[in-house]
Amino acid sequence: MKTVSSSQALFPTSSKLCTPYLLLLPLGLLAAVVVIPSLGSSHVRSNGLGVLCPGLDTDGYSVASGAAEKVVSTSAETTTLTAPQPELRLLVGVLTTPKRYERRGIVRLAYALQPATPAYAQVDVRFVLCGVGIDPVDRTLVALEAAQHGDILLLNCTENMNDGKTHEYFSSVPRTFAETPYDYVMKTDDDTYLRVAAMADELRSKPRDDAYIGYGFEVGDDPMQFMHGMGYIVSWDIASWVSTNEDILRYNDTHGPEDLLFGKWLNIGKRGKNRYDLKPRMYDLNWFRDNFRPDTIAVHMIKDNRRWAEAFRYFNVTSA
Repeated sequence: MKTVSSSQALFPTSSKLCTPYLLLLPLGLLAAVVVIPSLGSSHVRSNGLGVLCPGLDTDGYSVASGAAEKVVSTSAETTTLTAPQPELRLLVGVLTTPKRYERRGIVRLAYALQPATPAYAQVDVRFVLCGVGIDPVDRTLVALEAAQHGDILLLNCTENMNDGKTHEYFSSVPRTFAETPYDYVMKTDDDTYLRVAAMADELRSKPRDDAYIGYGFEVGDDPMQFMHGMGYIVSWDIASWVSTNEDILRYNDTHGPEDLLFGKWLNIGKRGKNRYDLKPRMYDLNWFRDNFRPDTIAVHMIKDNRRWAEAFRYFNVTSA
């Protein structure tokens, strides 16, 4: 699977922010260089900007599609035919932590070695980290990783799982990618194996507005009160609404189970009326047996290398 060069088109301002940041990061100047905050830590209000770190010599990581430029040569002239714009664009944010270098390497393989995404879809994958803190090892290695792969999205927050990081992510995305908005924004975890073509196929017929899609979690009589945190997708307008909704921070409503809280925000705000439950094609891996499904969209709870290897074997990645 090849990566798609896209940073010049997608991130015209981000590279200016991040190149000096990467150069100075190993010197311990993180706090001085990153001056554009996200919605702050979960305790601080600010302007909602994250920082995308494209590589110094790479153009960011995208899952390749079948669409590409094609050069046609004749004796008289050479013509470049540009593929049409995709029908849908999906940003996948994989929430992870700075020290999980090995896991990110495995997850990169999980995306890069999948079949090509259909030509109608563009899927961009970013690993979402809070600020790397004071650990000089993390500062150096994450900087090198970002320079090599160009797929790191840094948020200005203290690393956490249920203390506001998801809110930081959805708040930052609409501003970080304001010039080239996506149709959908996905939050997923680094123990989830997402089959990109299957997800693109599922999204193709879905509404592009007021959409909330994932593994529906039943509460009382409501079969989709919220979507399980293994991976859920919202349309761009919902991400934009989260980024500007001051009540979420005003009432300190970012502390607790992130997936349940996200559903709560939408329910109170009467958002996400187009809800789709993707069970059983999204599911948890059983601890005592390998319950993979051939029609899988996403499988969660792949917690160790043995399980990743089993997933790769089941989905015929190792036969490529």
